[in-house]
Amino acid sequence: MHMILINTGNGKGKTTAALGVAMRELGNGKRVAMVQFIKGPWKSGEDFFAKRFNIPQTTFKLVKTGRGFVGILGDTLPREEHRKAAQDGLALAAKLIGSKKYDLVILDEIHNAIQLKLLSIRDVHKVIKEAPKEINIIMTGRDAVKHFVALADVVTDMGEVKHIYNEGVKAEKGMDF
Repeated sequence: MHMILINTGNGKGKTTAALGVAMRELGNGKRVAMVQFIKGPWKSGEDFFAKRFNIPQTTFKLVKTGRGFVGILGDTLPREEHRKAAQDGLALAAKLIGSKKYDLVILDEIHNAIQLKLLSIRDVHKVIKEAPKEINIIMTGRDAVKHFVALADVVTDMGEVKHIYNEGVKAEKGMDF
């Protein structure tokens, strides 16, 4: 059965939860692909995971198409460069989904790309609606639009109750990336 899951909200854990589902899928002999729409220039734990555990890309494929945070934290890239990277990511996601080589495809931070107007709701909708029925999709990112919330089978809103970042603590390797 084809399922669409959304992890959204302003709290921590959207990507982490998607990776948890990926681990379950991999443990059950399934194949997973993940396209990251904002993350890109830096390496995180998921980048090293497959290599460390000798998992071939035909089983777990991770592609970072993003160019980093958009318009914050010292970003100096032209907005058009971010937009092209997101569109290239969506084209790749469509190809991975359509290939039927993966049982689960994670579209990480795609909601952020939509909110930042790097991708249109219409273009993302087309990719989701054309997905073969046997492919499950997880969409992550803050501020999921109502259109996709209505379309999804499972939606989890990860609301922030408390976060140490608000006290000036920086992200920690392993726990946060």
